[in-house]
Amino acid sequence: MKIFQRTQRSLFGEILDWMLTPLLLLWPLSLALTWLVAQTLANKPFDRALEHHAQTLAQLVSVAHGQVQFRLPQPAYEMLRADAADTVYYQVLAPDGALLAGDASLPQPAGDARPDQDAVDTVWLRDDELRGVDIRVAAVWVPLALPAEQGRPALALVQVAETREKRGMLATEIVKGVMLPQFVILPLAVLLVWLALARGIQPLSQIEQRIRARRPDDLSPLDERTVPLEVAPLVASVNDLLTRLADSIATQKRFLADAAHQLKTPLAGLRMQADLAQREGTSTEDLKRSLQQIGRASVRATHTVNQLLALARAEASGARLAHQPCNLARLTMEAVRDSVPRALDKHLDLGYDGAPPTAPGVWVQGNPTLLKELVRNLLDNAINYTPSSAAQPGVVTARVLADPLSQVVLLQVEDSGPGVPEAERELVFQPFYRALGNEADGSGLGLPIVREIARQHGAQVLLEDAHPDRRPPGARFTVRFAALPVPQDPPAGNAL
Repeated sequence: MKIFQRTQRSLFGEILDWMLTPLLLLWPLSLALTWLVAQTLANKPFDRALEHHAQTLAQLVSVAHGQVQFRLPQPAYEMLRADAADTVYYQVLAPDGALLAGDASLPQPAGDARPDQDAVDTVWLRDDELRGVDIRVAAVWVPLALPAEQGRPALALVQVAETREKRGMLATEIVKGVMLPQFVILPLAVLLVWLALARGIQPLSQIEQRIRARRPDDLSPLDERTVPLEVAPLVASVNDLLTRLADSIATQKRFLADAAHQLKTPLAGLRMQADLAQREGTSTEDLKRSLQQIGRASVRATHTVNQLLALARAEASGARLAHQPCNLARLTMEAVRDSVPRALDKHLDLGYDGAPPTAPGVWVQGNPTLLKELVRNLLDNAINYTPSSAAQPGVVTARVLADPLSQVVLLQVEDSGPGVPEAERELVFQPFYRALGNEADGSGLGLPIVREIARQHGAQVLLEDAHPDRRPPGARFTVRFAALPVPQDPPAGNAL
């Protein structure tokens, strides 16, 4: 199957095309407009000369003894015929249409073109045709001292016409004078546009050189002040990408360092116990004790690895996991049910005391996997740090409280343990922090996982004493979420 790939376009060529294409399209239009202007300019001087000839001939029309006469002196006739480029025609008609002088075939004005009294002696110009040749005609009606016929004054018609050769030649010369320099200016303009465009996109090349000159570990932001305004949004996006990439790399480095640090101790213990078990002369009791130590160390290493993977998933994968409406009460009850066996082994009273899953205000927007991990880590922390015995069992309680008025839902996990001093309440959310003098088993990663998942869901984590008036006061972790209305179609697995 043929795979079609999108052709890579050049920004330089794209801009150049959009600048030169209109220029090349407008050039023929400029030619046409120049030709029209040249025709107008060429007509004006020749029209004035034609009007002068018509007025001169009109002055030669006279009335003698009741007869219309026209006498053309030889100098005037020679003046009319002296034009070497054009042929000049003239015609003089009496009021009754009789030809007094000139060319009889010269066309008459169309229709009844006699002007009003106010327009008499005015020269009228028109385009016409004589024996298949285009001509320009100047006509003037000359009033005569004769009696009016049928209420109309006696008017003689004088017309002077010439062919359009001189006009065409002058228009052509004007066009040549205007357009020929453009054949030099147009390539020069293209060259100047090319150079200006190359100079204009030079900052892009400078940015490219700065990026290529960087070291592989240099993820510092690019300087937005040295780039054009049009490129600033692109540089800002690159800086945002560099920041996120630096955070991701820092997270990976921290994860590797944490994993190496936390796995070093249990793995060393495993190796030591294995060496002790392999020594000669080891008794059965010592071998059994070594195997028990190996089992405990492997369980601790497994728990540490799981916690590290959960922290890595919370820090790096939370943004990629889809969020959906989740029933926080149902997720909490499922996490409590999963933690019951561990609580029974430690003689703890673990239970859920809160809003039922059918309550309307227990829905939140989030990822069910991460939310369940958050609840599980809070329960594991409470189970690990709550002392208990068969004679005096400890108590761990989980609850979800809905507040429909303020659109808030609270997740609380409290225990009857020793509590956390105020000076250490911020420190317990740091990775691998362990309270001094505490023998509880744990990796110090559960609460950092809780805070990271809460941050990704826009929630707040609060640590306080569960019972300030008792000793020990216990600890209460409260996670504050923004509540959602009950969805019309609850997702599978969270349905009511």
